[in-house]
Amino acid sequence: MQLYIDPGTGSMLFTILLGAATTVYFLARRLWIRMKFRLSGGRGVKDSKRIPYVIFSEGKKYWNVFEPVCDEFERRGVELEYWTADPADPALEKVYSHVKTRFIGEGNKAYAKLNFLNAAVCLSTTPGLDVYQWKRSRDTAYYVHILHAAGTSAGGYRMFSLDFYDAVLLTGAYQIEEIRELERKRNEKEKELEVVGCTYMDALKRRLDEAGPASHEDTVVLLAPSWGKSSILCRFGEKLIDCLLESGCRLIIRPHPQAFTSDKDTVEALLEKYPDSAMLRWDREPDNFASLNEADILISDFSSVVFDFSLIFNKPFIYAEGVFDKGAYDAAWLDEELWKFRVLPRLGVPLKEEQFPQIKEVIDEALADTSLAEGRAAAREEAWAHIGESAVRVADHLIRKYGELTAAGESEGRQLKKAAAAG
Repeated sequence: MQLYIDPGTGSMLFTILLGAATTVYFLARRLWIRMKFRLSGGRGVKDSKRIPYVIFSEGKKYWNVFEPVCDEFERRGVELEYWTADPADPALEKVYSHVKTRFIGEGNKAYAKLNFLNAAVCLSTTPGLDVYQWKRSRDTAYYVHILHAAGTSAGGYRMFSLDFYDAVLLTGAYQIEEIRELERKRNEKEKELEVVGCTYMDALKRRLDEAGPASHEDTVVLLAPSWGKSSILCRFGEKLIDCLLESGCRLIIRPHPQAFTSDKDTVEALLEKYPDSAMLRWDREPDNFASLNEADILISDFSSVVFDFSLIFNKPFIYAEGVFDKGAYDAAWLDEELWKFRVLPRLGVPLKEEQFPQIKEVIDEALADTSLAEGRAAAREEAWAHIGESAVRVADHLIRKYGELTAAGESEGRQLKKAAAAG
């Protein structure tokens, strides 16, 4: 007889067992520290194993966010550890003198290590701290979340994803009010918020400045949607691709990386029906720079790639209108529609299914619409602050906070010493 445990139950059991193990570990650790303190005659006991700065990354797709920060720590000669849950993370191949990169295992193995993390400051893009498997370690003082795209905000995350972070680093000031509204409605303590800009967008802009725009005579269309049932490929698939091929434009199709997993059947069927040809190319490269630079116009949906394309490459896009279900997201708590949806009409041209047969006309009108350039300039100012300075500002924030924590710890040690002497 074989027993079966479904993934959801297995995850819950893992969380319960890990929680129990964590509790036992920290109780034993606390008793040991107290005993060492008393044996030392009330002198402060320094934990030599504490890591000053740790970056945690879920995988290689976030390396473009963290690489500029790692490079900045390396430039300053400040020791930093980069922990990744992806054995294919490019960080593991990069040679640093002051940045140590570590693969800590995948899935639950990675979270098990994180739950015992002994660090002063931990930076991550991963939502759901203290909500799912990843629990706050009692040995880690300060958790920082960094928003990794100009169109991303608190309301776009699953519920409570940012609630248990101590600080959030923002790409633009528009993101502040969403977090503050959630805090007010949940009666939570205010997090530290700082607008630092966007690290990977800065890096992408530098690449564009060095490479320059691609040149070609024909019109190149990049079809780069998000993933899931509401994405373009799942909703329209063959119908839209057929119309684009009939338009005479050269087409690049770049599915979201997650689509190859979540929408596997849909993507594989399209790959088989529409193989690479003179007028169509599938882009599965990890780096999207070449396609973004080559394309004259983008067709997408609710993917954040529209902000990379419009704000960095300064080109128009067409977006398929759809319905965003707020049910599982923090957007359900907010009174106003998310900024990314409010701003879309200023940056791009909406596309309805009945317009597919006239897609060439829609493309030509979008390319000729000068008002979209004005919208891009305004959105860039709102969503992408401190252009070119983000990595420096992120490093400044982390180092400043470490200094504050160190000073607070020394003050607490002096107070404990006085109390021990008085007792």
